[in-house]
Amino acid sequence: MIDFDNFTSLFQIADYFNTDEICKQTIAQERWGEGEAVCPYCGHTHTYKCADGRYSCPKCHRKFSVLVGTIFENTKISLRKWFMAMYLISSHKKGISSCQLASDIQVTQKAAWFILHKLRGLYGQDKDTVLKGQVEMDEMYLGGRETNKHEWKKVKGTQGRSTKTKTPIFGMVERKDGNVVAMKVRDTKGATLLPIVDKHVSKESDVFTDELVSYSNLDRNGYNHQIVNHGKREFVRSKDIHTNSIEGFWAHFKRVVFGTYHCVSKDYLQRYIDEQVYRWNTRKENSTKRFRDMFAKSIKPFEYKDVLILSTIVDGDFWAAKHRSYYHHKAA
Repeated sequence: MIDFDNFTSLFQIADYFNTDEICKQTIAQERWGEGEAVCPYCGHTHTYKCADGRYSCPKCHRKFSVLVGTIFENTKISLRKWFMAMYLISSHKKGISSCQLASDIQVTQKAAWFILHKLRGLYGQDKDTVLKGQVEMDEMYLGGRETNKHEWKKVKGTQGRSTKTKTPIFGMVERKDGNVVAMKVRDTKGATLLPIVDKHVSKESDVFTDELVSYSNLDRNGYNHQIVNHGKREFVRSKDIHTNSIEGFWAHFKRVVFGTYHCVSKDYLQRYIDEQVYRWNTRKENSTKRFRDMFAKSIKPFEYKDVLILSTIVDGDFWAAKHRSYYHHKAA
């Protein structure tokens, strides 16, 4: 079995995976170990290898390659470039843009964009995550800055928590481990946020928020609620009563969006959130471990439609529903 701890730089990745055949052998070893290949169509374990390098299943009589069922299936891009892209996106602390990736691995910008979104599909958050102890929660609003627009394009009344031109994002962080859960939401009303809190925060936890009225019922829901009034320039009430941890995550997220990606589509916003949540939650790990984790996820079952269908946790929109119905129709 390959030892991923040996890969500590992009040079070592490129030096070891110098042919697509070596990449395929590595995928086969990680998927099936030293045993026989498992048919991805029927799950039959007794298969045999054909002369063309593919495998054949005697049960369902179908042929398949080692790439079937992974994010690499039907790719026309060299596996060497895929592996380098996985290392780059996992090692860069503030992500990498499709333009920069296209230049680094010598593909078109469209191909680089597609690669990145396939890889971001591996970063999906665990919907069963439960935070406990001391938990901070806050919301942020991502969208175009009115000061940067032409006068005839500016929209009035977009300051503060307005959602006229901005998309709200809700986040929570557990102080003990520093783990974050964040997602795009439809709005920041109590009816939207409180069910998310109930799902991801254990009862009787100490929760810390700002003065937003949407949090006013947290005490009634079984939480020990403490408030910091940002509107009155109060940022730390006492040693423990503050929301600085989640604010730190928002600061990092904004630097990534504004500094690396510059513009993020609302349709794919959740994928960018998932990427940065993964980076934040693994910030104490090195790039080698992140690459190993990404590679393990890349060989798990993956469907092409997952790249196009928005993986929101709470919100939904017409765009995603349209594509979902299209692919369901094609599958039928």
